[in-house]
Amino acid sequence: MAEQKKQTNVCPYAKKCGGCDYQGKPYDEQLKEKQDYVRKTLKGICGVLPIIGMEDPYHYRNKVHAVFDIVRGGKRGTTKGVKSKTSGASTGTIISGVYKAGTHDVVNIDECMIEDAKADAIIRDIRNLLRSFKIKTYDEDTGYGLLRHVLIRKGHYSAQIMVVLVLGSPILPSKNNFVKALRQLHPEISTVVINVNDKRTSMVLGDKETTIYGKGFIEDTLCGKVFRISPKSFYQINTVQTEVLYGKAIEAAGLTGKETIIDAYCGIGTIGIIAADKAKEVISVELNKDAVRDAISNAKRNDIKNVQFYNADAGEFMVKLAEQKKKVDVVFMDPPRAGSDEAFLSSVVKLAPKKVVYVSCNPETLARDLKYLKRYGYEVGECQPVDMFPHTKHVECVIMMQYCGKEKKK
Repeated sequence: MAEQKKQTNVCPYAKKCGGCDYQGKPYDEQLKEKQDYVRKTLKGICGVLPIIGMEDPYHYRNKVHAVFDIVRGGKRGTTKGVKSKTSGASTGTIISGVYKAGTHDVVNIDECMIEDAKADAIIRDIRNLLRSFKIKTYDEDTGYGLLRHVLIRKGHYSAQIMVVLVLGSPILPSKNNFVKALRQLHPEISTVVINVNDKRTSMVLGDKETTIYGKGFIEDTLCGKVFRISPKSFYQINTVQTEVLYGKAIEAAGLTGKETIIDAYCGIGTIGIIAADKAKEVISVELNKDAVRDAISNAKRNDIKNVQFYNADAGEFMVKLAEQKKKVDVVFMDPPRAGSDEAFLSSVVKLAPKKVVYVSCNPETLARDLKYLKRYGYEVGECQPVDMFPHTKHVECVIMMQYCGKEKKK
């Protein structure tokens, strides 16, 4: 691992924000702690390979979210006790940043050490434009105000930038002039979208969207394939390490071009589309209909013809395939942090693919799920940890299981 030129720097917001568990700790020590954690968690289940870290573990987040608020009385970095009950942009200081861990107090942040620097600059300039355009920030206590959040997404290779303005109501005053002023400061912005969230909710994005500049989406390249990224698309936030992670997953599958594979929890189709060149047939399953729509577009964009997408529960879908005696060679599964439920795992057992490649973002639920599959005849290979989120506790893992046809252990 190359020496990290910033590893002795301490984020000035670390104690207030709470988002980075390892801020100020040398990167090699962070990797060692994660390695030890994975080994301890998977002890007795499988071996663990050396963790793959980043050459430059800073400013890697291609998706940046900021919440906006007002403070009064000269205090900055928290709204507790000083929030403007009128939420007027004409009084107090406009701040933007993140919620302090475990609270809804806003920590004012100008530049984050793990977020894309250009995204942070755009958010700062939006903050500065609000007063001149008389745009009020949203007050969670009263429900008054307009601007709730700003979401920035940036293509790592394409450098395309999407700005999503999350509003409490659908009308943005002088929207054309606002976009013009913002693009004068940042002409690299590719598209601007208004998202309307008019509910008292902790969810960032609402259901209604209007594109006020550009196409309403950006594109970026991942493992040689081009993907469309819309405001609600799930797309890994660290492109460099995602290419490592997915590369290891496809390598673990040992594809020869003759296999039928299932991409469960497929999202916008990333793993299946990337693997398609090395497989005979790809069946991708996703419950979110918007993600399926994006996945179909992504397959067409990359001229992939051996992928089929299904809007369905992956577990129920695989049970039906098993009942139809469908032969499947490999199942790729990339579940959320909660891992897979027993219904899904039992569907894997019923389908009995030759290999299961598990991409995990939570070693503890991974350990639980591996134990289940081992009981039903799957031999567990070595685990490959990948550091997707430097300076945080999170770690991703890739592991391949091979079906040995053994009976369930009593």
